Amino acid sequence: MKKIFLFAFVFVLYSGIAKAQIFIDKASIEFEVTSNIKKNMGENDWAEQMLSKLPMFKKEYYDFIFADNKSIYQFNRLAEKEKYPIYMTQENKNKWYTDYSQGIINTDKELIGAKFNISDSLPKMEWRLINENRIIAGFNCKKAVSKIFDSVFVFAFYTDEIVISGGPNNINGLPGMILGLTIPRLFTSWIATKVSVNAIDASIIKPTIAKKYYTNKALKDLLYERTKDWWDGDDVSDENKQQKNRFLWTSLL
Repeated sequence: MKKIFLFAFVFVLYSGIAKAQIFIDKASIEFEVTSNIKKNMGENDWAEQMLSKLPMFKKEYYDFIFADNKSIYQFNRLAEKEKYPIYMTQENKNKWYTDYSQGIINTDKELIGAKFNISDSLPKMEWRLINENRIIAGFNCKKAVSKIFDSVFVFAFYTDEIVISGGPNNINGLPGMILGLTIPRLFTSWIATKVSVNAIDASIIKPTIAKKYYTNKALKDLLYERTKDWWDGDDVSDENKQQKNRFLWTSLL
């Protein structure tokens, strides 16, 4: 009799947990994006002069809003009381629209003094799952590792309680939403600070209509052409090469 009672209790308990589990398919997620300014600027006389006037880190907040398996990711605000040169806030005008069902992404970007509208297939990423968990914004997240641009490692924490297969910028492809992201070679991290499921304005989740669109390859070729002489000189150091790569990787992310 005791065994029957125990079995019934366990069954009811697990049934209650299963019913209480909620899978979110529409929400607004705030991301805190932190970049190490000193590391990104590298080591040179100009950087040393600029860094004396700047904080060590640049901190910004972005919104990831999604519904119907589509999302928009865009700038919200800078951290309070922080001020940066205009060239450090140019990317604040960037916007990423993604249709995960169709596998397409439309991006608006301000780069090298011009505005570009990019329309292309969503990049496919291969992930390796890691046996590590972390709580982010109240959600249990699992760790995964991938690479972009052939050699740049990406470390992500995702939750399968939020069903969209998305993340900041164009990072995607996990069985749930990425709430934590680190790209060490870009000295940048993304962390979700809150998830809101009420009053979601799905009408803003739409691509920008433009007269001309670039593909990712066309944009990449253009950026390489226009920056081929950047950080070059009589002595092209490894640091200069890395700084140029960081600019290109960030621009194409």
